[in-house]
Parts: sequence; structure tokens; C-alpha cells
Amino acid sequence: MPMNRFHRHLCRSRMWARAIENELLPWALEDVRLGPDTLEIGPGYGATTRVLVRQVPHLSVVEIDAASVEGLRREFGDRAEVLHGDGAALPLPDTRFDSVACFTMLHHVPSPDRQDALFAEAYRVLRPGGEFVGCDALTGWGFRLVHLGDTCVPVPPDTLAGRLRTAGFADPEVTVGKGSFRFRARRPGPSEAGR
Repeated sequence: MPMNRFHRHLCRSRMWARAIENELLPWALEDVRLGPDTLEIGPGYGATTRVLVRQVPHLSVVEIDAASVEGLRREFGDRAEVLHGDGAALPLPDTRFDSVACFTMLHHVPSPDRQDALFAEAYRVLRPGGEFVGCDALTGWGFRLVHLGDTCVPVPPDTLAGRLRTAGFADPEVTVGKGSFRFRARRPGPSEAGR
């Protein structure tokens, strides 16, 4: 997905990595139990992956940008399974993961339809009872300025719970914070089928 030079620099910066580790991920993952087998969709340059790889026994990541995939493979080696693929068409089997996560990347998915396909894929690869979690930015003038020339399709947080329900998720929660929103939803377990 196209990103302007300033945006690429920002996403690779130590400042962004510190904000991810100390603020954004602790907030996005508050009270979330990821489980032993986690998938991260769209890690980009790996700021979120650096945190997740220390928190879960087995981490897989799927990234659409080939250059980023190579960088992730160099950095994480055998500590994470790094796959080249599209979050809206995951190259993974059904019901494999305890949790699926995506952080600050949904607005880079090029259309609401592709975002909805990503939600459906997250549901497909989750085990029953597994959680889909993440966060994304709220739109504003600063956000728009950073994304000039980028693929940028913000997700309206007030529509997200309904979109997650349509993908099959149960109990979606969306919380708006300062400059961003977080979400979590669950794939229903077998005893909940048909409710």
C-alpha cells in the first residue's frame, strides 16, 4: 500500500516504537488474553511485532508489502513465522489461531469491502472462542496530513461493531480513546452456534 516518505520515516522511528510499546499496545490489549498461537495482520515495519513476539509463545505475521516481509524476516528470524500475503485473503488454514490482531493498519486497506473481507478472514482463521483485537487511528487534520498521497480509508468506529457482527463475531466492543480506537470481538464457541 502506498505510503509517503514522511509516513514511512515516522513508522520506522524510535519515537513511534516507544509510543507503540508504552502506550498504544498496552491500551489496545488491556484485559485481552491472546493465547499461545497469535496471528498479526499487517505488521508493516514491525513496531507492534517487537512487542507481541515477547508476549506469545507462537507468533505468525502476514504482511502484504514484499520489502517489509524481507525486513521482518531478517529482524525476527525464527522468533516469528513471517508470511507474504493479503489480510483479506489469508494464506492460512481455518481455525488455526487463538487470537488475531491488527494495529494501526486498517486505514491502509484500500476499501471498506476489503476491510470487511479482512474481518471475515480473521474470523475464519480463529478457533472457536478466539479473539480478534486491535486498534486504529481516528481521523483528523494531523492524521490526514501524515497520510497525504497514501492509501487511506479510515474506519468509522461507530460502524465497526456492526461490521464485525456481520463477519460472524460475537460481543464486539469498540472503545474510542485519544486519537485512536480499540476493538475486540470473539468467534463464538460451539455451544453458541445458532444463537
